[in-house]
Amino acid sequence: MSNAIWDALAATPLPEVRRRAAVMDDLAGVEPVTMTGARRLAWNDGGGQSAVWYFAEDGRVLLLTFDHESALNLYAEEDFALQESFYEGVPESLVALVRDRPENYESLNLTDSATGRTIHYAGGVFWYDGTRWHVSDGLADYCRREDADLFGESGFDYCLDIYRFGQDFTPETVVAIRDEDGSYEDEKEKEADLSGVLEVFTRHR
Repeated sequence: MSNAIWDALAATPLPEVRRRAAVMDDLAGVEPVTMTGARRLAWNDGGGQSAVWYFAEDGRVLLLTFDHESALNLYAEEDFALQESFYEGVPESLVALVRDRPENYESLNLTDSATGRTIHYAGGVFWYDGTRWHVSDGLADYCRREDADLFGESGFDYCLDIYRFGQDFTPETVVAIRDEDGSYEDEKEKEADLSGVLEVFTRHR
């Protein structure tokens, strides 16, 4: 399994992963959530794509990605059983962070019609065991069966690109990306935004 962003994430120390997650959470205007045993940080592009991080106190991490235009948008199919299967292989203590929880902008719930239980939807389910990152067994198995592009269809590539793992991650690079996307009308607006982005980075040194 070779993927440049995956390899870069795997090579990034966890404190730096968490710092970048905190910066992007702040820049996206997402309210961090502290729950028993973990802290939730997230990013969304305002158009249906998102990355959600659950940093557990014991050093493990659950990462969910979602691209609403991909083949792995199971929310559109309302397929609870298939969605739940994507969490196979992930320790239950991590899955519990997204099971029978209130839904939010980044993660709506799928409901089991037989039991009424819920689970957060996600196209991609990944986790960190304290030493290395894993693709969930269920997601990997599904992508093999269906010959699906695991990192593309899960939203992993798109959603994690903004974190620039393996690359410079500075206020200037964030503003440069926004500039390339046509976010500014003129240099004055760009300079004003850089000032605000600098403040965010300062909060998450």
